[in-house]
Amino acid sequence: MKRAAAAVVATLSLFVLVQLGSLALVQPFMDAGYQTVEDPSDPTNSLLYLGAILVATIVMLAAMRFGVDRLLQGLILFAAVFLSFYVFTVVLPPVVTVAGFNLAAVVAAFALGGGLLAHPEWYVIDTAGIVMGAGAAGLFGISFGLLPAIVLLVVLAAYDAISVYGTEHMLTLASGVMDLRLPVVLVIPLTLSYSFLEDSGPETLDSDRDDDAADTEGAIDGEDSDTGGATDTDTGDDAPAPDVADPEESADAEGASDAEGPLERDAFFIGLGDAVIPTILVASAAFFRPGGAPLLDIPGLAVTLPALGAMVGTLVGLVVLLMMVMKGRAHAGLPLLNGGAIAGYLLGAVLAGVALVEAIGVAPYV
Repeated sequence: MKRAAAAVVATLSLFVLVQLGSLALVQPFMDAGYQTVEDPSDPTNSLLYLGAILVATIVMLAAMRFGVDRLLQGLILFAAVFLSFYVFTVVLPPVVTVAGFNLAAVVAAFALGGGLLAHPEWYVIDTAGIVMGAGAAGLFGISFGLLPAIVLLVVLAAYDAISVYGTEHMLTLASGVMDLRLPVVLVIPLTLSYSFLEDSGPETLDSDRDDDAADTEGAIDGEDSDTGGATDTDTGDDAPAPDVADPEESADAEGASDAEGPLERDAFFIGLGDAVIPTILVASAAFFRPGGAPLLDIPGLAVTLPALGAMVGTLVGLVVLLMMVMKGRAHAGLPLLNGGAIAGYLLGAVLAGVALVEAIGVAPYV
């Protein structure tokens, strides 16, 4: 029970840090001109993003298929440095600028990338993941209006369920990216002696199908422009590498059930995308403020009641997902996480006195 409580609290804490980070960044990102689309209210933006995810998935699967994993590693590392640079640019004051760039932000971003390359221990991975997750959610939050954000979450939840229960290609992709020791996952150690560097990764769903004595494991992968991963418990021994989550897209919950039990393992792995995707709606609700919902008086954070509802709904979905994982069954994660975020957002909007047609963003079409 102590391990279960520690795992749940640690996982919730990581999600909350990503959420709060995104809310702290939405206004600075907008002031810096980081909105990535001309019309944030256009719902086709979501479909374009999904198309980009599919292309990226094909490219990454091909990279692993043809043995060019180092190219994939370089791309993910570049994404980490690039995203963190955006974050540090608005967080660190431009005391010194070189060729128009904030030198402190450049140094901090490359230091983060260097840490990932030189010593990708779990605390380095988690620190980078929080920075990247908050930055990605904040950028997409100010770029996706309310309707596009909801469409994105619904489509990705369906896609995640298909990719986990149907094609299972996200599990294959996760297997490769886990070996790269990069922040496509958040790592929650369950023992003081745990080392991500020495971990061979969680076992695969396939290994259970092939061997009745093997563990049953699933994955929580998340979709995101540069993050994603797997939620699983890890044996810490020489188990085969996992066919689990995808670094860019999917959210599915991985649990283990064997003689030891899931909570006797050494770590949980949670796809970074699982934290990022529902947080896009949190950031969007805070920035676009449906029905003119007032900002809550929280210094340094852009928070509205609908955004708070989306936060709470995501965390409720996460708790349900973790409970299912601890029973040892594999489940797609984004349906629960995104579903919780949308339900919480709509409840928060109703409590704020916002009409549902405005909250959903369809008022201009009816």
